[in-house]
Amino acid sequence: MDYEPAGYDDFDAHLKKLQDQGLLYSIERAIDKDAEMHPLVRWQYRGGIPEAERKAFLFTNVTDAAGRTYPGARVAIGALAGNRRIYALGMNKPEAAIGQAWLDAIAHPIAPHQVQRAPCQEVVITGDALRAGQGLDALPIPVSTPGYDTAPYFTAALWVSRDPDSGIQNLGLYRGNLKAADRVAVMMERSTLAGGSVHWYKYKKLGQPMPVAAVLGAPPIVAFTGPQKLPLDCDELTVAGALAGCPINIVKCKTQDLWVPAEAQVIVEGFISTDQLEPEGPFGESHGYMALEEYNFSMTVTAITRRTSYTIASIISQVTPCESSVIKKVAYEPLYLSHLRDHLNIKGVTRVSMHEPLTNLRRFLFLSIARGTPKTEIWRALEGAASFTPAIGKFCVAIDEDIDPEDTDHVLWALAYRCNPAVDTHVIPNRGKGHGPEFKGCEIDSTMLIDATAKADYPPVALPKQEFMERARAIWEELQLPRLTPQSPWSGYSLGDWSEEWDACAARAAKGDWLTNGRRSAANCSRTAQPQDLARDIRLSDQD
Repeated sequence: MDYEPAGYDDFDAHLKKLQDQGLLYSIERAIDKDAEMHPLVRWQYRGGIPEAERKAFLFTNVTDAAGRTYPGARVAIGALAGNRRIYALGMNKPEAAIGQAWLDAIAHPIAPHQVQRAPCQEVVITGDALRAGQGLDALPIPVSTPGYDTAPYFTAALWVSRDPDSGIQNLGLYRGNLKAADRVAVMMERSTLAGGSVHWYKYKKLGQPMPVAAVLGAPPIVAFTGPQKLPLDCDELTVAGALAGCPINIVKCKTQDLWVPAEAQVIVEGFISTDQLEPEGPFGESHGYMALEEYNFSMTVTAITRRTSYTIASIISQVTPCESSVIKKVAYEPLYLSHLRDHLNIKGVTRVSMHEPLTNLRRFLFLSIARGTPKTEIWRALEGAASFTPAIGKFCVAIDEDIDPEDTDHVLWALAYRCNPAVDTHVIPNRGKGHGPEFKGCEIDSTMLIDATAKADYPPVALPKQEFMERARAIWEELQLPRLTPQSPWSGYSLGDWSEEWDACAARAAKGDWLTNGRRSAANCSRTAQPQDLARDIRLSDQD
């Protein structure tokens, strides 16, 4: 069927809407994507600017560390969830209606609409052209944490895979480490039961590579489904259709048997090997520390399709608050409230709040409980919250409605005077470690109150090094952007678990030489490692 205009905004229409609403900085000055771009936007989150005053950034004159330019390409950061208002505009709904909109969409999905022609396939690049200057190295993908990251990363890509048993597609938001002009390493986290990871094990059992596609610059209504917690047998495109109130247009990939959003900006098609894993990282993660080099899935690119002029979407993650935490917080909290109140029938729960700054939502859940709720119901609520998903709820705290869950001083006040640890605490063992730094002997976690001081070396704080933040601040002030009041920490620093080798890799990435790092990891692929096994003591010289 021929392409028909969508009944929802594509990414470019969304950016225009943000511009019209005064929620977009359009930066025409040349900006280095490898060393300046993410640090510049990072100041919005570490410079004391209130959430309501944060905006999206659109870079129209992108360069790399070597001075390369990208004609016809733009990069947008903060355009999906720079603040709640930006997220609401992407949903095309008032902020107050977002929670119920998710619940309704999950309950009443709308199947997508297949088309034969699509904007995302105006340009098709395959074969030798991928390795002749038109591959991944031709896309303006930023380095997220200059000084620590070892390559540009897809941070807002939706990864499409298909269950080989049921045929149901999955969309997941996973990080993608550029390795070569036709190769990406992707982390699909096993501890959180990522759909792509579940599919990979099925393809491995079949002895087949796994077809995948990475969607860059999806329509916001589709992009928001990637980080949402949906059942594994749920096609996110059907939920996106329900959010939009009409079917999502999809088109078949050129080289893989997968369907992708027709209005996307760029599609990267390929397959993931099930025979071997490739070293991936380090990368500044949303839990606030560097995710160290580990073995993950290696994708060989078979095609890149895109619009003639296109916009790359990149997300600010790492130390929270950040763009990715806003995306999750706005969507997760109503799902948790619905789970406790509607599915477990605990009527005394009036609000669920996830703590955002630094801890990144997953570790602390605050449950507001109505006065007079029986003690048995309070404990059912705590246990229900802790068990809803594997990676969320390491600390679950029930508080009265007079305590503001968004004010941690208020919560500490409640803990100090309304809690007797001898009788008001309970430890639940055998919990998955979830999303965070991995340490020897801590493969199994628990839900508990513990001494939260560091007992061992940690990876570096996942912020760009001081030199890059200072360089970006000078540009910020040159552009006469809002006055900054830096909050600690505002730059990255080592906490012991970091090597000179990773420092050298990061230095190469900040100078635009990430291809060397890709060759380094290619020379150290493993046929015996398991996904997310750490890859330590790898050297550039090992490839010789």
